[in-house]
Order: sequence, then C-alpha cells, then structure tokens
Amino acid sequence: MDARGAVIGDDGVARCPWATSDPVNAAYHDTEWGLRVAGEAAHLERLTLEAFQSGLSWRTILDKRPAFRAAFAGFDADRVADFGPDDVARLMADAGIVRNLRKVEAAITNARATVALREQGGLEAFIWSFRPDPGPAPRTTADVPTTSPESVALAKALKKAGFAHVGPTTMYALMEAIGLVDDHLADCHRRGCAG
Repeated sequence: MDARGAVIGDDGVARCPWATSDPVNAAYHDTEWGLRVAGEAAHLERLTLEAFQSGLSWRTILDKRPAFRAAFAGFDADRVADFGPDDVARLMADAGIVRNLRKVEAAITNARATVALREQGGLEAFIWSFRPDPGPAPRTTADVPTTSPESVALAKALKKAGFAHVGPTTMYALMEAIGLVDDHLADCHRRGCAG
C-alpha cells in the first residue's frame, strides 16, 4: 500500500498526496474537500457525485461537475424526483456526464428518497447524525481507511431509507468530502479545516 505523507508542492505548501497531481485536484483539496456543506441540494449533490465516481477518478467527476449540475437540475430533489423515462433517455445521451444507467437511475431514486426523508428531519441532519468522534490525524496515506463503522452504518441506514448505490466505501468518501471526518494528513496545510 502507498504510504506517503504530505507532499510539499512547487508553491511550498504541504498537501495530501492525491492533491498534488494537477491544479484542479489541488484547488478542490484547498477550497472544498473536508469542508462542511449546507443544505439539502449540496448534500444530494455530493452523495450523487460520490456514487458516480465509483470506479472512476475524482478528477473525471470534477471536470464534469458543471454538466452534472445542469443535467440534474442543480440537484433540486423535488425536480429530480419527478424525472421519468424521457429524462433517463436524455441523461444517457448527455456526453457531459458519466453515462451509466445504474448510476443515473440511482440518482433519481436517491432524489425521491431525499424528499421522503424530510419527514425525519432531512438528508443533511440524517447524514450528520453518523458523524464519528474525531480520531487521530493520519500521518500517511496508509493511515487513511476506506470505510469505518460509521460509514457502514450510514450506508445501511440510507439503504433502509430507500437510497441506492450508497455502499460503505462510497459513504466514507462522502464523509471525508463534507467534513464528517478529517482525513487531511497531519502535515497537510488543510488539517483541522473539517466542519
């Protein structure tokens, strides 16, 4: 397993190794990854994008994010929940997004489940109820898990609430992305920024 610590870039700033491969990843790392997002649409977007990322590079998703936002109505759960067969056909013909039928259908299913979840306090509160106690700062990439007991529990609870394509690894990535856990490495300049 790769066991690298924070990497100092040409700008003299220490970052998590995955963020040093190109400027797009660095910008995402420095301005978004690990920061809390607010609102239903922001949480549905992150959940959807993490599901679409499965098996692909995150850079691919970042490059396509504007097209995803347009294709999925800004991740407005009510609008996406109303998508029907014509919308699925439209999405499958949209070269701007990842055209995977199972993931497209899961995104619509998850929007419908998000609307239903409002009766229990909503998607944001639901996800954040699985926030673990802070753990020690990882020193190297080998110290960063791919799942946790909380991500397993979140995945199971979301599936029970009608969500699809929300496995423990994908949910752990979501938890990292929105600040439920702080997996910036100990020497990374963003360590401690989590929500």
